[in-house]
Amino acid sequence: MNMFAYVDPSVMSYTVQAIAGVAIALGVVFGVVWRRVKSGANKALGRDENAGKEVEDDIVRR
Repeated sequence: MNMFAYVDPSVMSYTVQAIAGVAIALGVVFGVVWRRVKSGANKALGRDENAGKEVEDDIVRR
C-alpha cells in the first residue's frame, strides 16, 4: 500500500525544536542526577569536595 503525504516545512521546524527541547531537558536531568549521586558518594566515603580549594579572605574596606 503506497501512501503519499505532504509535509509542510513548518512541521519539520517544529519537530527539530521538539527534539532539541527533549535533548536539553534530558541533559539537565542527567546533570542534576549526576551531581546528587556524586555528592552522596562523597558523603558516604567521607570526602570533602572543598578540601583542596584555596579560600581568599574577605576584603573589608574601612
